[in-house]
Amino acid sequence: MSPSADAVLELFRSRFGGTADGVWVAPGRANLMGEHTDYNEGFVLPFALGQGIAAAASRRSDRRLVVYSAQEPDAVLDVVLADLAPGQVTGWAAYPAGVAWSLAAAGYEVPGACLAIDSDVPAGAGLSSSAALECASALALTELAGLRVDRRELAAIARRAENDFAGVPSGIMDQSASLLGERGRALLLDCRSLETSQVPFDPAASGAQLLLINTRARHQLTAGAYAERRAECEQAARLLGVPSLRYLTAVADTSRLTDPVLRRRARHVVTDDQRVLEVVALLRSGSADAYPQIGRLLTQAHVSLRDDFEISWPEADVTVDAALAAGALGARMIGGGFGGSVLALVGSAAEVRAAVAEAFSRRSWTAPQFLSAVPSDSARRVALG
Repeated sequence: MSPSADAVLELFRSRFGGTADGVWVAPGRANLMGEHTDYNEGFVLPFALGQGIAAAASRRSDRRLVVYSAQEPDAVLDVVLADLAPGQVTGWAAYPAGVAWSLAAAGYEVPGACLAIDSDVPAGAGLSSSAALECASALALTELAGLRVDRRELAAIARRAENDFAGVPSGIMDQSASLLGERGRALLLDCRSLETSQVPFDPAASGAQLLLINTRARHQLTAGAYAERRAECEQAARLLGVPSLRYLTAVADTSRLTDPVLRRRARHVVTDDQRVLEVVALLRSGSADAYPQIGRLLTQAHVSLRDDFEISWPEADVTVDAALAAGALGARMIGGGFGGSVLALVGSAAEVRAAVAEAFSRRSWTAPQFLSAVPSDSARRVALG
């Protein structure tokens, strides 16, 4: 669960004194299907997690933004709002600072504010702690200003903060999941039209559960490999004469690419788009065997990410293999790649945990972290008292 309101209020009091005007929470996300399809204008199917970011905040009488994080106690952000510019703030603080900058660029004047931040989303685990921080900050700043901003617009504002201020070339999936997710639902997002729909998603009702396995191999989206994959996809689209890889209608379309690397990249995007729609159809069907079939698609996606998109990492591959050997219905790496987490669809979480832990121990790797993945509510203000 997200950090409690009481805990983050106490953090605010200890750092700033006085009482916060409110507490806002925003969830991290896991992506059921559709990886690296968002910036290719494709389909994604994320869901909001129970784990997230909590922000206690109050207005200031001046025009300064001061942000303190329990996870980064030695790196306090303290800036004049009017002085914010891309590249001025780095590290974790770039996300709340970028939101204030992006809101101003969109024509929304927000007040100076103090924010105290707490999190139970593991950083670097591919669960979008950065987007959760952006969305919690965006809700806090707009509501402190008395502004009502449509959540789809707010997602775009938060994305601009990540892209243009923090310098991370991500798509809009993470912010959309954090701001638009619903309990017991996955969010189908068409990244070309930005249309969304809620898809029933309750594994527990079918005797299954989702297990997040943080391999503790940290990933960092600002690293060059992520931008390289995006550039490869854009190059493939140009060579095929389409605005984006979303416009390809069949895997056979990729055969026109003579470069084998670009052909593999495009093949992953096309097949993962197809897998998203297959999963949605299975969830909406209510079929008794929907979850075993979804598990099969999860594993197919991992193979595609490993072999065609080439963004997996040793700990993820071992985790997937161990989970499947222990009876998991399916498993795949999630997130940007090169580190982070694996999502496993399981019947018995205990058996999968034991198998993965033993596989890591045998290789003398740092023990993995296991988290429950329950489709949860979107970002919101928390009632106090």
